[in-house]
Amino acid sequence: MRRGLFVLTASMATLVLARPALAEPGTPSKANLDKKIANFTVKDSSGKSLSLYDLKDKKAIVLVFLSFDCPVSNSYSQPLAQMSAEFGKHGVAFVGLTVNEDDTPAQVARLAKDYSLPFTVALDTKLAAADALKAEVTPEVFVLDGNHVLRYRGRIDNGYYARLKHKPVTENNLQQVLGELLTGRPVSVKATEAIGCAIPRPEKRPIASGNVTFHRDVVPILQNHCQRCHRPGEVAPFSLMTYRQAVNWAEDIKTFTQKRVMPPWKPSEGPGFHNDRRMSDADIATLAKWVDSGTPAGDPADAPPPRKFPEGWMLGEPDLVLTIPEEFTLGPTGRDLFRCFVLPTNLPEDKYVVAVEVRPSNPRVVHHALLFIDSAGQGRKLEAKAREAKAPAVDPDHPAGKKYDFGPGYTVGMGVGFVPQAGLSGWAPGNLPRYLPEGTGYFLPKGADVVMQVHFHRNGLVEKERPKIGLYFAKKPVAHRYQGGVMAGSSGGQGILRLLFAIPAGEENFKLTGDAWATADFNLHSIMPHMHLLGKQIRVTMTPPGGKEQALIAIKEWDYNWQETYFFKEPIRVKAGTHFHVEAVYDNSSKNPNNPFNPPRVITYGEQTTNEMCFVFLGGYADVGRRLPLTPNRPKAAPKAAAR
Repeated sequence: MRRGLFVLTASMATLVLARPALAEPGTPSKANLDKKIANFTVKDSSGKSLSLYDLKDKKAIVLVFLSFDCPVSNSYSQPLAQMSAEFGKHGVAFVGLTVNEDDTPAQVARLAKDYSLPFTVALDTKLAAADALKAEVTPEVFVLDGNHVLRYRGRIDNGYYARLKHKPVTENNLQQVLGELLTGRPVSVKATEAIGCAIPRPEKRPIASGNVTFHRDVVPILQNHCQRCHRPGEVAPFSLMTYRQAVNWAEDIKTFTQKRVMPPWKPSEGPGFHNDRRMSDADIATLAKWVDSGTPAGDPADAPPPRKFPEGWMLGEPDLVLTIPEEFTLGPTGRDLFRCFVLPTNLPEDKYVVAVEVRPSNPRVVHHALLFIDSAGQGRKLEAKAREAKAPAVDPDHPAGKKYDFGPGYTVGMGVGFVPQAGLSGWAPGNLPRYLPEGTGYFLPKGADVVMQVHFHRNGLVEKERPKIGLYFAKKPVAHRYQGGVMAGSSGGQGILRLLFAIPAGEENFKLTGDAWATADFNLHSIMPHMHLLGKQIRVTMTPPGGKEQALIAIKEWDYNWQETYFFKEPIRVKAGTHFHVEAVYDNSSKNPNNPFNPPRVITYGEQTTNEMCFVFLGGYADVGRRLPLTPNRPKAAPKAAAR
């Protein structure tokens, strides 16, 4: 059974939660096992009453508690749909039960259709079914025999070791239980621990005097530090806009703020950066006290007004908006996709771009985007060739074998298929648009195209994407072209051989190192390290000629799904001969929960998420050239400083 949705959602969720240590599994509940479940009644999405005992003459009944607000629950939509189709032929009934009190029948019907759930999904907003079965989380499955006796309760499979933290599946529990029941064998494992989102019960405890409350004390903290990402349509996998949502994630809020994993701020060393998101000790203590006192709601009248977030362009209306002519359709399963889109600017004259804002229409499936300048029409030729081919792939595991991955653009391996004239910024979760330093800008020639490479993750649904790019032009004279430079980590070799590293299977602390030297003076304004899933930590330093080594950035707990460009508060003047050094550590052992392979395999360089990389992207400007003056080769003699 393919688990494209499962892998994607778990990967995307690590944008928000960091890597905890593997914990021993808890003791699974055995409530009501081998007992006949009392009848209960719920309402289906059409408003019709549905009772448990209406399900009769069945060889088995699968009741699965769902929440469309829970990314763990959503990640099992495709496997549940496949099992429903497979076992439904043999007399097994599947029923989904949603537990969110805010759900409406229309919303449930729409979401069940969006996630291609072929079975009935009913609303258990009063928790009649949850209380009868003593359900605790979503997703949690309960398998009853034809006499409504509970034979199994727990997880669907063992693909999660903690909420939002996945591992390779080695036990398909639900599948095994159904096979045993259908063949008349006793159920070998009757209870397992279900991992997901807690089913919240109404709080009945009185609020003690002096306790912090949600509306008065917690909402302001969430507004200031969390809701920019944790709201509908943004990159976080769940929202923190309401009391119910906050209660559902309360323990995680306490744990990950105390560990300073949330809000995401990765650098542990550096000279100081813009957009530092670290939370104060006082706010962290307030959140912990709220959780420890039972998450009291308090008086809604105490809450501040809802925070208003920008609905349009964060920097105001752009001077030029670029987009693709129509939506691109992304298939539900398969490997990550790197799609290149050509966006003509049709500029009648040269321009300097001082800010760029990228707005994915569907951030659920866009991992990141990189922008390049093409003044030779090379991207157009590749797109025309792809259009002539007219051969979208077919997903054999998707229902009806629907075609997918079609629309504008073209797909190539590694990069954009040609050497672009220059880079033009990019986007990743966490990146905020900002203006370049005063007096600098990206040079955009007249008539040039912008080629946008988008890295797509799949989430089990057929998704649409039509990104927009906002360009802001300089209104004042620009003295310097903003330039990029790159250094690579390797295990040795020269030229392209520097990239031919291999990370041994089972190695917990494999190191890659890389060096670069400045061949002329330049100003350094930004830095962005880059690795993939095996990344563990990375540190970049610079040593001026005759000077001391200083850290530019260090990230001790690498997270592939939270990578951003860090802008220094003060620009750094780099002298010719300055030595840059990167050291990166990778964990290719089975102890790494993000390892895409179990057992581990040898991992080599490549652009797929399951490959690895080690790059450091630098931004700034020199007096000459299109790129920052860097070389990977140690200078034989100290170069002369560039003339000013």
